[in-house]
Amino acid sequence: MADLRNFAAWDPGVKRVTQVEGSGGGPLAKFDVVVATGSREMMLRYVTRQYQEPRLVVIEARSRMLTSIDRISIDDDPGFGSLITYDAELRLNGPLQIVDCLLKPMFMRIGDRAARGLIGALDGAAVAS
Repeated sequence: MADLRNFAAWDPGVKRVTQVEGSGGGPLAKFDVVVATGSREMMLRYVTRQYQEPRLVVIEARSRMLTSIDRISIDDDPGFGSLITYDAELRLNGPLQIVDCLLKPMFMRIGDRAARGLIGALDGAAVAS
């Protein structure tokens, strides 16, 4: 989960990922993630902010317009395997913050599509949060 190069395999909004620092996931890893934004593409540089192998990774991307903070945790789920919790916070920066509430439904749809892709890639199931 910490190696963002895998994101394009399960997140339909991710077009491509290039690692620009480090090797795979880890505390020094940085990735350029190109995402679809309607008919356009936007590149976000993700930096690893917190890394506790194999249980936790927190990554952050900031652009002029957008900040994304993603927290991925993995816990044992006895009898079932692993429980992955992926919490992504997307927000607009600066004066654009005023329309965050208007874009929340769109951000939720993006997250829902990514969640379905991850569940499918891991042959998993969603659980109530």
